[in-house]
Amino acid sequence: MGKRRGLLDDLDPFDIFDAEAVRLDRHFATLDEEAWNRPSRCAGWSVRDVLAHLAGEELYNHACLDGDVRGFTAMLEREGLTGYEDFNEWCVRQRRDLPVEQVLAEWREKNGETRARMRALGRDAELQTSVGMYPVGLQTFHYCSEYATHADDVGAPVAERERDERTLWRAKVGLFALAERGSPVRVEPTPAGVLVHAFGDTASLTAAEFVEATVGRLPAGHPLDGRMRSTLRVLA
Repeated sequence: MGKRRGLLDDLDPFDIFDAEAVRLDRHFATLDEEAWNRPSRCAGWSVRDVLAHLAGEELYNHACLDGDVRGFTAMLEREGLTGYEDFNEWCVRQRRDLPVEQVLAEWREKNGETRARMRALGRDAELQTSVGMYPVGLQTFHYCSEYATHADDVGAPVAERERDERTLWRAKVGLFALAERGSPVRVEPTPAGVLVHAFGDTASLTAAEFVEATVGRLPAGHPLDGRMRSTLRVLA
């Protein structure tokens, strides 16, 4: 764990989490009804649905913080939900008939609490998760990646001055996640991006493409081999 974790030592997960939450909030605050109903990059979900997903998943985040993952799992069973994909769709369905302002207020309140409590615990503390006890800082990095991905999914603007730094931290989180899973993929930095070695083959990706691969957002027509694409998807 220590060696993998060292990759992220120069990053502050709580500052990044705050920044991505602010990015989403600012974008959501600008949307009209037409914009809320536009398709997102999440298959089958509108921009509004992405917000509903973010609001709903705070049930899990708070269960982790409260040390009550067992209670969360019991809730899934009561609702007839068989996994996290079912849970995500359920969260969206539960909020489809609510005023979007109400869902936005729910997300702001619950996520604000999550971010404050995670920061107060500190990166070296541990919290209960669905896979057992896990460092708060590393869990926060997973949340950072999800928020950045969904910000891109809904078209939240990224200023040119922050684009390179944002891609860099996301690539580091992707590398960490690959190592954490014991992935057979070997990633070699190059001036143009990265070389990805797996299954006896090598592919050249820009840093941005590598990030998109780790979160399952490469375009359908991208030439990356299907097996390699599947193996690189570790954050979605």
